[in-house]
Amino acid sequence: MPSSFPSLSTDQVAAFVELARQGSLRLAAGILHITEQGVRNRLLALEQRLGVELYTKRRGVRRRQPLTPEGQLFLPHALSFLERAQHLAELFGEPTEPHEIHVAATQYLILYVLIEAVHRFHKAFENIHVRLSNMTEEEIEEALLQDPELAFGVAAPYESSPDLEYLHLFSMNWSLITPSRHPFLRKPALKLKDLTHAPLILFERGSTGRQHVMDAFHGQGLSPRVDMETTNTEIIVRMVEAGLGVSIVPLMPSGRVTRGRRVGVRSLGDQIRPIHSGILVRRGEKLRPAAQAFIDFLAPAQKNSSIPERGA
Repeated sequence: MPSSFPSLSTDQVAAFVELARQGSLRLAAGILHITEQGVRNRLLALEQRLGVELYTKRRGVRRRQPLTPEGQLFLPHALSFLERAQHLAELFGEPTEPHEIHVAATQYLILYVLIEAVHRFHKAFENIHVRLSNMTEEEIEEALLQDPELAFGVAAPYESSPDLEYLHLFSMNWSLITPSRHPFLRKPALKLKDLTHAPLILFERGSTGRQHVMDAFHGQGLSPRVDMETTNTEIIVRMVEAGLGVSIVPLMPSGRVTRGRRVGVRSLGDQIRPIHSGILVRRGEKLRPAAQAFIDFLAPAQKNSSIPERGA
């Protein structure tokens, strides 16, 4: 253990974190309620203590990311430093404010999984607030790589990124949904080729679900007729109920997605790859205790094999 440590203050580290969040000294100063020069002085003192340049100081076209590579490396440790400091301040008294974790998820998982889960989690952990943001799978992966405040994502992985880790929660198989009493519901051994000329309502381009469906058709040399597309499963069900077409969607085993609707459901078996849904986190990053608590809450069966400790 070293005989002395660099003298870092929470004010200095907070100035750095706000610069990373806001993208400019001026905006960071507004959040911290100090002058722009005050932010600059804190950052210069922090750089002097650490012996590295943390942000780019050249004037000119505003950059989306002001941090240097050293600054980007330091950012997750700075966030952890501030959280630890808050924990120390709360050690002998009541917490001054709830801990908040920001979670991004797809519409489907928010609607049919996370709303209920967050409600139960808030009852069990009154001092941890979960803030949900609705994004597509692709947006979730991009946000995790760009926004250090996003704790984790809940989605079907869009692409396999070497910078992200995936913790599986559950899988969903695909079904055809049609208006009530549609002929497809009575057809024996329904195949994808039978649906080629049907007016399909599918998920939007760029989604994992859309890709799975198109891959299955194209794998058999088929080109389906796509009449409509949307981001929302609830809207798809309403469109089908109104007789605007038929759709291929992954459904929860509970049947809650179509319960009470005037539609028919027909399983497509293993003709389309299942949708695997789970948790996406940044590779090598140690999760904050509040985020890990929510992950353990979402996946109790995975609790003993949860995401391993990360970082130093």
